[in-house]
Amino acid sequence: MKDSLTRQEIIELLPHRDPMLLIDEIHNIKKLFSAKAIVNVKKTSFFVQGHFPDNPVMPGVLIVEAFGQAAATLTAHGLDKSTYENKLVFLMSVEKARFRNPVIPDCKLELNIEAIRSHGKVWKYKGEAIVEGKKMADAQWSATIVDRK
Repeated sequence: MKDSLTRQEIIELLPHRDPMLLIDEIHNIKKLFSAKAIVNVKKTSFFVQGHFPDNPVMPGVLIVEAFGQAAATLTAHGLDKSTYENKLVFLMSVEKARFRNPVIPDCKLELNIEAIRSHGKVWKYKGEAIVEGKKMADAQWSATIVDRK
């Protein structure tokens, strides 16, 4: 099993497409346990152009979305393809989300994520968002795998 994925390989695992596919690459994959995802936050990213024009900042809700995409990729990559085919991962809850520092473009946002536990089709994760060694945000969240309709 590969321990890193390119953007194209992520596209093969997730239903997200531009402009909502936020994850650019994933490294240090430990099967169904942890990984580091990279989001290249640019001044031209759709979400910073109006948030805010004179002081661009990545919205916190999109940091949480990026956490979710990273976790979905980690899980899809670790599961047998037949288990994940024709499925979607839906966010169920977000807990303990804290936004400590603004994520300002141009930067490389590193998302260190970990699967805390799974029970059937429900998974719980935690993650930290880091820029240049500084913690920007952290959260815990739950997601479920459902049939694609």
